Amino acid sequence: MQAYLLDFANFMLRWLHVIAAIAWIGESIYFVMLDNGLKKPKAAEDREKGVFGEMWAVHGGGFYHNQKYATAPAKLPDELHWSFWKSYTTWLSGFALFVTLYMFNPGFYLVNPNANWEWAANMSGWQANVLALVFLVGGWVVYNELCKRISPDMTRDGVLSIAVAVMMVVVAYLSVQMFSGRAAFLLTGAVMATAMSANVFFWIIPGQRRMVNAMKAGETPNPLDGKRGKQRSVHNTYFTLPVVLLMISNHYSFAYNHEHAWILMSLFIFAGALIRQFFVLMHAGKIQPAYPVAGVALILAAFWMGMPAGQTAATDRDTAADGPELEEVHALIDQHCVACHSREPTQPGFAAPPAGIAYDSEDQILRQKSQIQQVVASKYMPLGNMTGMTDEEREIIAAWSE
Repeated sequence: MQAYLLDFANFMLRWLHVIAAIAWIGESIYFVMLDNGLKKPKAAEDREKGVFGEMWAVHGGGFYHNQKYATAPAKLPDELHWSFWKSYTTWLSGFALFVTLYMFNPGFYLVNPNANWEWAANMSGWQANVLALVFLVGGWVVYNELCKRISPDMTRDGVLSIAVAVMMVVVAYLSVQMFSGRAAFLLTGAVMATAMSANVFFWIIPGQRRMVNAMKAGETPNPLDGKRGKQRSVHNTYFTLPVVLLMISNHYSFAYNHEHAWILMSLFIFAGALIRQFFVLMHAGKIQPAYPVAGVALILAAFWMGMPAGQTAATDRDTAADGPELEEVHALIDQHCVACHSREPTQPGFAAPPAGIAYDSEDQILRQKSQIQQVVASKYMPLGNMTGMTDEEREIIAAWSE
């Protein structure tokens, strides 16, 4: 029952997380488009009352007239639309999902027993949980300090962008060294997502509240609040596409099981940022195809890098003439797979076999032969190689012909 409850909670949290993320990202992209697409107001009365830019739009059978004030308008309405709950809900639901799926079973999902760093390979479950939390908090602290120290008055944002890019490469490298492949990709995305939501919580919304309070008091708002909010909002929009990709990466073992997974991760992060830059500029009326071309080039580089090297070299057994017996393969599946892939899994945290695939009988194994060979060859399974399947055992399954 406990495993079922965790599965159901995972299911519902994932649904909530996706809904909140769609709402937050959609609104964020809309406001970036709106801000970049503003035109100088044509009406003299609008310019006189401080309107900086405007946009006319048509949607859903109606016409919309958006205006942005460079300074405080003469009068604020009693009701203002604030954009923050979608951000907080996205982060909180994502963190709850991480807790239920990864932190409830860290030895299986977080620890990388094949890590190059011996201390990381030998971590206990609770140590992996603590390190994951430190990783998230530390990522935000470093990013925030870079922003505060390099461009505190928003005059060196170009240099800051380079520093943040370097930071993300370092984060990708460290995550791969310390955690299992799937968790490494997820935690790198979570570092970016944490920075996004923390930008809203610690900088964007407080700055906007100070501006509103100053205006209501008849005072002049501090222009740095607006500039700082814009800086962090711009960072958030460039993080968006890489975060989405990293959050769905757990389905694609060729990426997170690669020998140089951190390089693949970095290529995808930069590709997403470049493609986002194209749309940001497009909304401002500048069409610069070099950005998506560069982004696609990085994706193609990742494709080439992740491409399988070819067939595994033959072992001492004559695999071409006489593959392993089904009994030998069945024994390996019993040893490495059945704890999860069974009608009644014995692996903690599983209420049912993943994807509904069970290997309780030879008929079930034979029906899944090609899929078993594929996921074992790609090292997608066993998950995190928790059971310690060797390369020789993988070759035996690859050579299985009947």
